[in-house]
Amino acid sequence: MIETLSSWLGSVVTWLVNTIGTLGYPGITVLMALESSFFPFPSEVVLPPAGYLAAKGQMNAYAVAGAGILGSVLGAVFNYVVAVRLGRPLLHKYHRMLLIKEHSLDRAEAFFRRHGEISTFVGRLIPVIRQYISLPAGLAHMRLELFVLYTALGAGIWCAVLTWIGWYLGTHAEVLQDQQVHRYVTGALLVLAPVIVVIVTTYVVHQRRRTRREARVAGVDE
Repeated sequence: MIETLSSWLGSVVTWLVNTIGTLGYPGITVLMALESSFFPFPSEVVLPPAGYLAAKGQMNAYAVAGAGILGSVLGAVFNYVVAVRLGRPLLHKYHRMLLIKEHSLDRAEAFFRRHGEISTFVGRLIPVIRQYISLPAGLAHMRLELFVLYTALGAGIWCAVLTWIGWYLGTHAEVLQDQQVHRYVTGALLVLAPVIVVIVTTYVVHQRRRTRREARVAGVDE
């Protein structure tokens, strides 16, 4: 099964390298929108090939990352709107089809009401979670402008990393291979992991200090 998946990814990478120049930036946007919504289309097979073409002078790396960010935001907003419009009844009814446990929806909604911004930002940097982080944000009715802002910030980092991987490989190899992309993406995730830990830790410390200050102020007022 692993060999079959690897072969399929290799074919996809080859196809994208050969056709993404024709699809252009709108194609990148559409594919990244799919990746950011319910469809299991990995961003790792979209942006690195585009970054590779940028290194070969066929595309612009900044435009590639920008198209990726735009697509990520559009796909995330689609999920957000689905959660807001259709709401809890539908998601709880079909949560198994979406591979989401019902109690996870309840906990995520409560958590998002308190920590929606940091969750959205960090969630965009974590595989699998990035596709579904929009659902609890919509359920909790997070402010749309804040949701878009933090989604764009998190997606911006990830899109920049993937574009750079493709660009780097394009300057060091004549042919883009899926094994190379996978290796560098794994390395990027290993680098991002401690960064995410630092961000979350800083946020938790800040929140605790804020809670203590509010408690002291409340005590003085009484």
